[in-house]
Amino acid sequence: MTDIFNTDTLKVSVLASGSSGNVTYIETPEQKVLVDAGLSGKKITELMASIGRSLTDVDALFVTHEHVDHIKGVGILARKYGMPVYANNDTWQAMGTKIGKVALEQQMAFEPGKVMTLGDLDIESFAVSHDAINPQFYQFHYAGKSFAIVTDTGYLSDRLHGTLANADGYLIETNHDIKMLEMGSYAWSLKQRILGDKGHLSNEDGALAAIDLLGQRTKQIYLGHLSKENNQKVLAHLTVEQMMQARDIGVNHDFKLYDTDPEQASPLRAI
Repeated sequence: MTDIFNTDTLKVSVLASGSSGNVTYIETPEQKVLVDAGLSGKKITELMASIGRSLTDVDALFVTHEHVDHIKGVGILARKYGMPVYANNDTWQAMGTKIGKVALEQQMAFEPGKVMTLGDLDIESFAVSHDAINPQFYQFHYAGKSFAIVTDTGYLSDRLHGTLANADGYLIETNHDIKMLEMGSYAWSLKQRILGDKGHLSNEDGALAAIDLLGQRTKQIYLGHLSKENNQKVLAHLTVEQMMQARDIGVNHDFKLYDTDPEQASPLRAI
């Protein structure tokens, strides 16, 4: 259910998710933030407008890692809107000239395993296993509600389970169907990278991660970062749904399972 009129809640829209670009929008009564900007500034502007929001109101941008599908628009947004950009020091160095010049006063250091507060929003950073210099993702907390983004990781560690279990909402990676990847046109070295511990979660791995993390509080799970070449939205959804049903988990009863899209924003929903 779309709930853009309730002002006293944590809201989320996955503006874009996939191998071609990733952007997520988080909102509380006092704060509006983005996680990653992996598309052009023009496209992100259009996606924000589609949910009734504007980049002029965004208070901060959080970057997860330096891969282009997460940083393509970072420099553009920073320069045009003057928003502070948060990333760890290694990621700042790795982004380098890829994003162009960002004013020093906008370059905010936020290391893995830390918690910071912006107004009424608490943001928790955590490291993941991916082939970037120092990748980290984020869990957002407001008024007893939490939303965690868990993509671009080869596996989910026991440490992460302790950090992220029983959130109210998740964006979980279901990057590829293993058979599609194995039979596809990618070079064997790239297939090994994707399947490895520093690669991406498959549909099955994403399902197991979701099953491992969800709890009584969990009401929304978004399936994200799907590969255009090695997955299909209906296949990812069906795989996760069937694996949950096989374990008598109340998918679509106790909580909702939502798809994401690389071109179209999900509705702005209250968590």
